[in-house]
Amino acid sequence: MTQPPTASPDPSSDASHHDDATEESPRPFEATPQPPSSMLLGHVPAFKRDMLKTLMESRARYGDRVRFRLLNREGFFVAHPDDLNHVLIRNNRNFVKTTRGYRAMRQLLGNGLVTSEGDFWLRQRRIAQPSFHQKRINGFAETMVNVAEKSVREWEARQAAARGGQAPVVGLSAEMTRITLDIVGFTLLSTELSSHSAKVSARLQFVLEEVTRRIRVPWSFPLSVPTPANMRVNRAIAGLDEVVEGIIARRRKGQDNPEDLLTMLMEARDEESGEGMSDAQLRDEVMTIFLAGYETTATALTWTFYMLSQHPEAEARLHAELDEVLEGGRLPTLADLPRLAWTRMVIEESMRLYPPVPMLARTSVEDDVIGGYQVPAGTFVILSPYVTHRHPDFWESPETFDPERFRDPKAERPRFAYFPFLGGPRQCIGKSFAMMEAQLVLATLASRFKLRCASDAPVKPNVTVTLGVKKDIPMRLVAR
Repeated sequence: MTQPPTASPDPSSDASHHDDATEESPRPFEATPQPPSSMLLGHVPAFKRDMLKTLMESRARYGDRVRFRLLNREGFFVAHPDDLNHVLIRNNRNFVKTTRGYRAMRQLLGNGLVTSEGDFWLRQRRIAQPSFHQKRINGFAETMVNVAEKSVREWEARQAAARGGQAPVVGLSAEMTRITLDIVGFTLLSTELSSHSAKVSARLQFVLEEVTRRIRVPWSFPLSVPTPANMRVNRAIAGLDEVVEGIIARRRKGQDNPEDLLTMLMEARDEESGEGMSDAQLRDEVMTIFLAGYETTATALTWTFYMLSQHPEAEARLHAELDEVLEGGRLPTLADLPRLAWTRMVIEESMRLYPPVPMLARTSVEDDVIGGYQVPAGTFVILSPYVTHRHPDFWESPETFDPERFRDPKAERPRFAYFPFLGGPRQCIGKSFAMMEAQLVLATLASRFKLRCASDAPVKPNVTVTLGVKKDIPMRLVAR
């Protein structure tokens, strides 16, 4: 049985716009527009079918604030940048990560920087912060280019070995994963990871899909219960642990301690007890590096190359810029980045349409007012870069790929009309690292090759914690 919507948007009130006056007399939470739902499960079935489609359609029909019911839990979806600013900055202390999604991530991936809270998170953040200082990040540029250039040489070897002049075909996502995993390995862990890339990527993707499944279903068995599904998950986690614990064990036995993030984490001491991190804590942080340090950038690069393959004019402008800046076919350097403006714009526009993290959630600790509505304590607050990045009030022709939107980095648009790296105190610590990496990798690869889709099969997003592709995209490597 389906319940009707509890409130229809009032065109005269223009529910899609922020109204500061309503904060003086906020409307009750129950007055928030709500789509039809199942009497028993609420909106769980719609979220399970397609979370992003549900959010997109709800915003278009009901406005920037929509109420959802997820079993016995109330949800409040906000799409307006002003409301996002309230949740992520103005009153961020009232919105914490005690949600089903983060609980599942903690259970499966551990209590690292992405999932931890409170004083523990603050301590870990302070320890990790020096590794992401701009000067230190700048020192990684050469390594990033060298890793990408190694892939160029491998692509050239494949091309030379191809029969009959046929352009070789590679899996786009797999290639980007291999590159970004090695960059994270060399720069933050001082170790080569490409030999593990296939296993790490497949296992991490499986775990991320399990996190998403646990968010969408009403109830799941604890991992300690030996169901067939749990046994598969535990095997995937054990496989990831084997790689991570091997890295930690080799570092414990090593004589030299390179100045990387892992060394900083290993040498850190608690101010009160003087104790260092246990191997279990180190495991959680390295697992977080895997997720946040390579998976998201690989996702961004995958969508960027795909969008270029679908928009030849944008690709031609990219090649013209690379030919001009990288005269003589040389490799890019850190000093080239200010002149690689179109390269940056292409990446930013790709992340607008396909943000690596498409949605997130918080839980309100105390009663609050968001966008003129009373929001009770314990409410599940949903935010979505994917939806806000396609908001017609802030983006002209929002479904169109147009890198020109980002010509001016200081363009006048609300702060949270675009937030692929989130924002506030919990903004991605690796934002500068990721943007520099994406620019340098794209410039290195695109200066030597064009990537062309080798299949007419439609490319569909795969929504887990990140926004990947359902099936890898076969790409022909065409030398320039």
